[in-house]
Amino acid sequence: MELLSKRIADGTVLGLIQKYLKAGVMEEGKGWQPSTAGTPQGSVISPLLANLYLHPLDVKMMETGREMVRYADDFVVLCRSRAEAEQALEAIQQWVASAGLQLHPTKTRIASLEEGFEFLGFRYCRSKQTGKRIKIPRKKSLMKLRQTIREKTSRMRSGPMEFIIQELNPTLKGWYGYFRTSLPKALGEVDGWVRRRLRSIERYRKKRTGISKGRENVAYTNRWFEERGLFALLKSDSRTEQS
Repeated sequence: MELLSKRIADGTVLGLIQKYLKAGVMEEGKGWQPSTAGTPQGSVISPLLANLYLHPLDVKMMETGREMVRYADDFVVLCRSRAEAEQALEAIQQWVASAGLQLHPTKTRIASLEEGFEFLGFRYCRSKQTGKRIKIPRKKSLMKLRQTIREKTSRMRSGPMEFIIQELNPTLKGWYGYFRTSLPKALGEVDGWVRRRLRSIERYRKKRTGISKGRENVAYTNRWFEERGLFALLKSDSRTEQS
């Protein structure tokens, strides 16, 4: 609130934010819980207040010549060596303590591209085959997408395939909009998995059990799904079109 008062003169606005911070939260199984410090997790105003509160840390990293990438209260500091990373971590720990905060005990760590690290839904690592730096969706992001698609592609699903595809496309387009900068191979793997789910529906309708096999691959090709409007992540990727 002290930082806000330096930027906002309207007492009504300040009072509204003060009430918001003290409103408490509803927790499943516990009911209403009072707010004693910080902002409610996942609330709409939290990222804005995090940017205000953590701006001095941005400035500190910039003044010391360190490259920090931050989104709300999640951040990564890029370093050239482990020794530099250890120095950066120590500096951040000191600043965090002085600001009345604390780093997450398990998520805060020093990592290399060889072992990889996750940030904002992506996994950053080095390819074992080529040695190049790559960015792919993290497993949790893929599992969440697959769960959403499974709910819409049950084998016993009724209705025309065009209608099922119409329901799937918004999910696929939204996911692609965020993860489009991933390694093209990762996008292609999602496409293949989605088509296998849809082929299983057609296989079930033909009274055949088990997963889709060669017969379905021949009868329901990639072009067959394309003609029915299925959104393909890899085909929409501009890098694939250029190559």
